[in-house]
Amino acid sequence: MTVHGGRVAVVGGSIAGCAAALAAARAGADEVVVYERTPGGLQDRGVGLAVRDERYRELEAAGYVDAAMPWVRLTTRTWLTRDGGDRAGRRLGELPFPFRSYNWGSLWRELRARVPASVDYRQGATVEQVVPEPDGVGLRLADGREERFDLVVGADGYRSAVRAATRAATVPVYAGYLAWRGTVPADALPGPRTAWAEDEAATVTFPGGHMIAYRIPGAHGVGTFANWVFYTAPPPSAAPALREATSLPPGTVTDELMAHHAAVVERHFPPYWQEFVRLTPRERTFVQPLYDLAVPHYGEGRLVLAGDAAAVTRPHTGSGAVKALQDATVLERALRSATSWDEAVRAYDAERSAAGLAVVELARRLGRAQVEATPDWAAMDQGALEQWWREAADGERVFGGQELKWPGRGVREDR
Repeated sequence: MTVHGGRVAVVGGSIAGCAAALAAARAGADEVVVYERTPGGLQDRGVGLAVRDERYRELEAAGYVDAAMPWVRLTTRTWLTRDGGDRAGRRLGELPFPFRSYNWGSLWRELRARVPASVDYRQGATVEQVVPEPDGVGLRLADGREERFDLVVGADGYRSAVRAATRAATVPVYAGYLAWRGTVPADALPGPRTAWAEDEAATVTFPGGHMIAYRIPGAHGVGTFANWVFYTAPPPSAAPALREATSLPPGTVTDELMAHHAAVVERHFPPYWQEFVRLTPRERTFVQPLYDLAVPHYGEGRLVLAGDAAAVTRPHTGSGAVKALQDATVLERALRSATSWDEAVRAYDAERSAAGLAVVELARRLGRAQVEATPDWAAMDQGALEQWWREAADGERVFGGQELKWPGRGVREDR
């Protein structure tokens, strides 16, 4: 790092935060401090995520992921509808799905283990205020302490305190529908075993939404689970409470939302998938209201944003974790090559702002096509499915994440 003597703070210690801390440490910052408000338990989050093969190879080359991290191979996305006599539904068609699936908790744990011991990772540390200064940033903590840094990375999610300190101070906008989530142990899946191949992302379609299910590693890299995400609009009476950015973790989902979910499953799902969803107990089911957010700038003064703090995307794009890891990769390169903090922030902002806008726009397109204005699923066949997907996914231009541009003919810089 050509900017010597620097102190870097990372606000937020999840996947985006660990990756940003790793980037700052690799770039040569003298001191890196991570503030994670959660006192513990990040490794226990069992949500699934997926990384497209091409993006995995880029991130592996950059040194942020490797084959030792537990993952499951996915190859095909199959689209299903209830009509027809088959217990698992009628297959409308299938599309290539070249992804690796991960468990959020195990991926976080692997990244956390790669953060150097020299990084001061503080759990249970809440940043209450971020104060930009002409040549640095002040942080005020919930315990009354104040600290000053040369650069602050906001990796603190969709309710980011760092983003709130920028001039734009953009806030998430409710997308109008929800994602219900859950997991089922693979050894508890209903029969027959031939209903759902191990490398298959099965998509159950219905008017006004769909559910996608795929296998993921266990939270500690042991065993396999089936991860499911179910998208549809809530009952009209529930919508007003969801307009302000919020989340509904396990144990807090209302009776109304659970009843709505159960009614849609009963009405529209084939018998196999009804049984599958019911295997997830209420205490392991949570609801994620979906929001759109894309900041105009990823960097301002001595503040930079990463992950969901910069761009909140609906999960349809398969690129949430990828974008956070790419943010870290670009931040590392910007810090290595810059001769001043201001230059590093400008370089990072120039490369990542457009990427964030593109993935948020694709998520809106996919949301309209798969939830808000669904086609006549039952009328689909293989050809119609392929044509619909080309139009919905914009030719897959950024589905699964945009290509990560490296200097000099697409090859990363030597370390």
